[in-house]
Amino acid sequence: MPVNEAAPGALPETHRFDPTILREYDVRGIVGQTLSIADAQSLGRAFGTRVRRAGGSTVCIGYDGRLSSPEIEAAVVQGLTACGLEVMRIGLGPTPMLYFAVYNLEADAGIMITGSHNPPDYNGFKMMLGKASFFGEDIQDLGRIAAVGDFETGAGRSREQSVFDDYVARLVQGFEGGAKGLKVAWDAGNGAAGAVMAAAAARLPGEHILLNETIDGTFPAHHPDPTVPKNLEQLKACVLDNACDFGIAFDGDGDRIGVIDEKGRILWGDQLMILYGRDVLSRRPGATIIADVKSSQILFDDLARAGGTPIMWKTGHSLIKAKMAETGAILAGEVSGHIFFADRYFGFDDAPYAAIRLIELLSRSTESLAAFRDSLPQVINTPEIRFPCPEARKRPAIEEVRARLEAKQADVNGIDGVRVRTQDGWWLLRASNTQDVLVARCESSDAEGLKRLIAALTEQILASGLPVPDDLESMTAS
Repeated sequence: MPVNEAAPGALPETHRFDPTILREYDVRGIVGQTLSIADAQSLGRAFGTRVRRAGGSTVCIGYDGRLSSPEIEAAVVQGLTACGLEVMRIGLGPTPMLYFAVYNLEADAGIMITGSHNPPDYNGFKMMLGKASFFGEDIQDLGRIAAVGDFETGAGRSREQSVFDDYVARLVQGFEGGAKGLKVAWDAGNGAAGAVMAAAAARLPGEHILLNETIDGTFPAHHPDPTVPKNLEQLKACVLDNACDFGIAFDGDGDRIGVIDEKGRILWGDQLMILYGRDVLSRRPGATIIADVKSSQILFDDLARAGGTPIMWKTGHSLIKAKMAETGAILAGEVSGHIFFADRYFGFDDAPYAAIRLIELLSRSTESLAAFRDSLPQVINTPEIRFPCPEARKRPAIEEVRARLEAKQADVNGIDGVRVRTQDGWWLLRASNTQDVLVARCESSDAEGLKRLIAALTEQILASGLPVPDDLESMTAS
């Protein structure tokens, strides 16, 4: 395996990042505008410094299929080795393969070059220190380290270390499917999970139809974001045309899953969590399960009836993983399709693994995915509505809303923004941790109740002097 020695003195002593790229859960920017090769080098040095000061000596690094990723990966490696670290380069693949590598190779840290579900000209970095996510103030600390040049130095090295075969083997390890053969359509969206998807499907029983498994950073078929319905149209058509039992889609870096039932309908992350939750609780009664604040009340009620201990928590994959470690939860999930299994797995968000667990449980079930969906209590909810709000205004606005509601003695959950329960259902308003936007969602048992919830939410938005998003206005008028 090739070994590349570090080049001491080849990098600038200090560096300042564009402040917009240091985000809550990751580092992310537009290549050639807010994100450069110099940023990648300095991020490697700053993160490597944190690894060294935590007592670490080894780091795994991987990258997704974006056109800019190989060059950015090489620059980060240069920064890491300049800190005196040994860097194991696992190559092209999905983000969960990088997480797996840190566990499998017993590395002290990991860094993934990925733009996730963002447009092709974006790229960025997801990091872990030890087995924990690296986020929040830790990411801000990278900026401080680089700005003053407070870097560790040393003669590090890098080597290629593929974990692809081991990862695919671990995905299918212990598969406990039933006798029922399933026909499944898969769509990688030309994202980083394509090769893993193909290799895993080849090891599973049943019939598998693969779409867009070739990794291509231009995303020629459609954008790889399964939370956007139009991105699932090709998968939906494949499921219906081929009489598949269901379809599975992945986002650009393979840590989020999207699912289509045999009737061509989308199942969102919170609906899938009911299916997963019932399954794990049948074997581990009383277990703790976490879902994010945007999830349907149906989920929390169902898990409680099934004998579980449901916890509502803040949105964000890093925050969810931290809460899982704190509570010992065996399963967690978000509406966006991040699913975290600590039951028989590592506890990180891994969409290919979630897909295999779905195949496993449905092949044992006498109920189809569509029948499961139809059996759920019927509610009406809005999609996740995101609307612009200046960075300096978004959190103060949430606090204003909270204060007004508490003064009225409303039933408010303040875990992440404000989630308000009424006789009609619930509505949510929260500040995004990754964008200059507010996020809203409402859910009711009937159309009239939903209108009243939207009206209450609209009233609070206007009371804080913010423009009401067009989506909400149109729903109120309809």
